[in-house]
Amino acid sequence: MSCAFALALASGLPADGAGKRPAPAEAGSPPGGDEVSAAAAQASLHSADGVAAIVNDSLISDYDLRQRVALFLATSGVRPGEDAMKEIRDQVLKQLETERMELLEAQKNNTTVSASEVDKQIDGIIGDNHLSMDQLKGLLSHAGVQMATLRAQIAAQIAWAKTVQDQFGDRVNVSKDEVDAQLGRMAQGANKPHFLVSEIFLSVDTPEQDAKVLKDAQELETQLQQGAPFPSVARQFSQNPTAAQGGDIGVVQQGQLSQALDDALMKMRPGEVSPPIRSAGGYYILALRERQEAMGTKLPDPATQQSTTPAGTLPLARVLLPIGPKPPQALLENAIKAAGVVRQRITTCASAAEIVKQMHGAQFFDLGVMRISELSEAMQTEIKNAGPGETTQPFQSAAGIELIVRCDKAPPRVSVFQMPSRDEVENQLFEEKMSVFSRQYLRDLRRDADIESKYADAVSKAAGEVKADGESQ
Repeated sequence: MSCAFALALASGLPADGAGKRPAPAEAGSPPGGDEVSAAAAQASLHSADGVAAIVNDSLISDYDLRQRVALFLATSGVRPGEDAMKEIRDQVLKQLETERMELLEAQKNNTTVSASEVDKQIDGIIGDNHLSMDQLKGLLSHAGVQMATLRAQIAAQIAWAKTVQDQFGDRVNVSKDEVDAQLGRMAQGANKPHFLVSEIFLSVDTPEQDAKVLKDAQELETQLQQGAPFPSVARQFSQNPTAAQGGDIGVVQQGQLSQALDDALMKMRPGEVSPPIRSAGGYYILALRERQEAMGTKLPDPATQQSTTPAGTLPLARVLLPIGPKPPQALLENAIKAAGVVRQRITTCASAAEIVKQMHGAQFFDLGVMRISELSEAMQTEIKNAGPGETTQPFQSAAGIELIVRCDKAPPRVSVFQMPSRDEVENQLFEEKMSVFSRQYLRDLRRDADIESKYADAVSKAAGEVKADGESQ
C-alpha cells in the first residue's frame, strides 16, 4: 500500500503525481453484466481525451495511461523523479498494449468475466493489505483513480487466463504417471532446500528487444528495492499468468527451475529480491519469501539465539508523523491509520528509511543502540510487544504519531519441507504447462499485432526538438 496514500490519509490531500485532474463519477461493477465488456467500454469512453497508443484499431487513451500510472503509484508507494516517471509511463503503456491485445482476443473468443470473479480478486487484495472496501475506495479516490480502472485491469487478467484455458486446456493433460514421477522426484529431493517464491516475468520476443526489456526489468528492480510491494508490481507488469496472484508461483525445490533461476535462489536469503535474471523466454525477477530446509531438519529455537548487543539495549529507528500534541480528532485518527499502512510495508530499518523518503512531512531517525530503560514509558511498552526486526504498533507522543523499528535481525523465515498432496502436485504441473502455452500464445499475438505508440512517438519528437534547439543555440 502506498506511502503517498498514507500521508494523503493524514493530510487530506491527494497523493503526489497521481490523478492531476479529478476522476469522473465513480463506476462500480456492472450489475449482472460482463466485466470484459465493461473493460472495453471503459477503454473507449475517453478516446477523445488524446490517444496514447492504437492496438489493432483499438484506442488506448491518454486518460487510460494516466489512470494506470496513478494506480501503480498509489499501490506501490513509489515517488519517482522525472526520468523514472518516464520509464514508468513507458512500462505501463507497454503493459496496457499487452492487455489490450489480450482483451481483444478474449472478446474474439466470447470470453466473459462476471462481476463476482472480479470482486473475489479485489477481496483478496484488500485482505492482503488489511483494508476494508470503503478504505480502498477512499484511497483510490484520494489518488484520482476510478475503481473502474482497477476492475478493468483485474478483468483483463482473468479474461486472458480463461482464454488461454479455453484454447489450450484440452491439450494439457497431467497424467497419473506424471504426478507419480513428480512426487517421486520430490521424495528424492526431500533432502534438498525448497523455496517459496514469487516472480515477475518480462518477455523477450526477439533478440533486438533484449536490451530494452533488461532496462525495464532493472527499473522494476529499483522500484522494488525502494520499497514497492512485490505483489503490486507483479500485478501491474508481470507477463506470466501468475501476475493475477501477485506473482506467486508457490514452492519449488532446488533444481526444479532453470539453472540460472536455481543458482539465484540458492544465493538469496528470505525477504530478498533478485536482480533481473535472463532465462527461457525473457527476464525474471524473483522474490524469496521463505526457505524450507530438508525434511527432518531440526531448526534452532529463535529464543535461544544470542543477541549481538549488550543486555538491556537494542538497535532502534524511529518514524514520526509530526502532527503535534493536540491534533484534531479526525487528523489523529487518519494519521494512526496512515502509520498502520506504513508499518505493513516496513521490513527492515533500511526499508523504513527508504519509505520515509517517499513521504511528505514524515521523519526518520536512526537511534543507534539504545538502552531500553532510558526510553519513554510509551516507547518501552510498545517495544516489549515487538520482536527482532519488527515494528511497533503506531502510538501517540507529544511530537505526533510514532513507529519504533527494531533493527536487530529478525530470525530468517525458514521452515522444514513437507511433502505436498497429489492434488497440489497435479495443479502445479497443470499451471506450469499452461504458462508455456500462455507465453507462446501472447508471442504469436504480438507478432501479428499492429501497434502504434503515440506516446512514445510524441516523446521521441519532443526529445528531437529539444536536441535541435540546443544545437541551434
